[in-house]
Amino acid sequence: MAVTGTQNSLVGETTCGSLLHELQKIWDEVGESDEQRDKMLLQLEQECLEVYMRKVDQASKSRAILLQALADANSELSNLLQALGEKTYVGIPEKLTGTIKEQLAAIAPTLEQLWKQKDDRIKEFSDVQSQIKKISGEITGDVQVGTPTVDEDDLSLKKLEELQSQLHELQREKSDRLHKVLDFVSTVHDLCAVLGMDFFTTITEVHPSLTDSIGVQSKSISNDTLSNLAKTVSALKEDKMQRLQKIQELAAQLSDLWNLMDTPDEERSLFDHVTCNISASVDEVTVPGALALDLIEQAEVEVERLDQLKASKMKEIAFKRQTELEDIYARAHIEIDSESAREKILAQIDSGNVEPTDLLADMDNQILRAKEEAISRKDILEKVEKWMSACEEESWLEDYNRDENRYNSSRGAHINLKRAEKARVLVNKIPALVDTLVAKTRAWEDERGFSFMYDGVPLLAMLDEYAMLRHDREEEKRRLRDQKRFHEQLNTEQEAVFGSRPSPVRPLGPKKVVGPRAANGGGPTNGTPGRRLSMNTRSTSKDGRRDSNNHRLSAPVNYVAIAKEDAVSQVSGGSETVQSSP
Repeated sequence: MAVTGTQNSLVGETTCGSLLHELQKIWDEVGESDEQRDKMLLQLEQECLEVYMRKVDQASKSRAILLQALADANSELSNLLQALGEKTYVGIPEKLTGTIKEQLAAIAPTLEQLWKQKDDRIKEFSDVQSQIKKISGEITGDVQVGTPTVDEDDLSLKKLEELQSQLHELQREKSDRLHKVLDFVSTVHDLCAVLGMDFFTTITEVHPSLTDSIGVQSKSISNDTLSNLAKTVSALKEDKMQRLQKIQELAAQLSDLWNLMDTPDEERSLFDHVTCNISASVDEVTVPGALALDLIEQAEVEVERLDQLKASKMKEIAFKRQTELEDIYARAHIEIDSESAREKILAQIDSGNVEPTDLLADMDNQILRAKEEAISRKDILEKVEKWMSACEEESWLEDYNRDENRYNSSRGAHINLKRAEKARVLVNKIPALVDTLVAKTRAWEDERGFSFMYDGVPLLAMLDEYAMLRHDREEEKRRLRDQKRFHEQLNTEQEAVFGSRPSPVRPLGPKKVVGPRAANGGGPTNGTPGRRLSMNTRSTSKDGRRDSNNHRLSAPVNYVAIAKEDAVSQVSGGSETVQSSP
């Protein structure tokens, strides 16, 4: 009962004093000595000290763990803010107060939010970097599979914006490349259509994704694809240019052969699809199949057939070329021996020693040289035309001035009067025109080393003779003026002696310088006869040029027209004057 009561009392009171009192009671009952009691109390005190020390150690360790947790939380908070590029955060208190646990409780929500924000930021980085990696692989042609590694130490918005900016640049480049690819594909399609080639086979050789069955966004935009597309387009354009040149050459040959053989339009129309591109540029040829190989082969076969047909019509073709050559020389007023040339052509064809193509090529060269010669003479011939026209007007003006009824009010008199005014202006320009013509002709002869022939006559000889006859005419006019003054003086003296004035003697008209056209044909003085100028013998040097030291040309008999009026015929009226051209 005593033990049970002691246990109950121990349960009821838990203080050290009550336990010590209870222990003393027990010792008194037992009869423990003081020495034993002190020993036991010392042992009890030692055990209590050890318990306290354990508890203190435990509490100290727990505090250290909490402090470490708080330090780790602060460090993690700092690292998160640094990784996210944030200097501050709204949920973080400016200064932590309270116990350690309170401080941990205050910082825990902020850490949770920052961890969540970090996870979201990592997803954004991963998504952007994945797109960058994908587009970069599409551009380089090295498509890599897998998730890129995100640098969790730098998740700042600045870094994210840089990556997004890089992504936007790559997206723009991808868009540009895709447009280039589509443009290249469209160009290849058009070129293949014009050249008659299979587009599907051609584009598949570049890259299988470029066919129409593949979506636009799935088409290859790599550097190799763009390079191969550019090479393909360049090769097709070169092929197009070569085929166009070939078909233009064939079209030109067909046209020449048709013109030579006077092929009817119905037969020519069969090859309109060939000749329609004879002068077209490369970019202008867009009709599908316009430069197909089978079309070129058809044109080659037709040219070969016409060449064989041309050989059988060689004489007709050669004489047609000869006629063209003669026409060029005739327009240039160059004399050639046409009959001998035609006989030579006929002999060459009959002998068979000359290839038809060589003969035609030689005649083409002759035509080319004749055209060049005509061009070199063009300026001088134009001035010869002006000179001859002026001489014709001069001849007409001479006849007009001799007409006594020119001022009568007859029909058409005013028209002749206007023509006379224009003719006088034109005649006054003849000396300067002749001087210019002489200078240009001499320069032409000095450059080429032979005389300038006009219908077989040296042009300078014609000009020299014209200048000589014009000089003779001026002398004749001066003589007539002196004769007129003499008769007027004689009439005045007779009037003073006899008191009456006899009718003056009509002087002879001056010699008339007829232009080269009138002198040539011997036709009417105011008409337009042939161009050949009759010339007397004129010595020339060995190289065909005129010799200025030899005798001058004498005018032909029909080159000067003498007035038919009687030198002693009388005219009424003392006021009549002799009309002459200025």
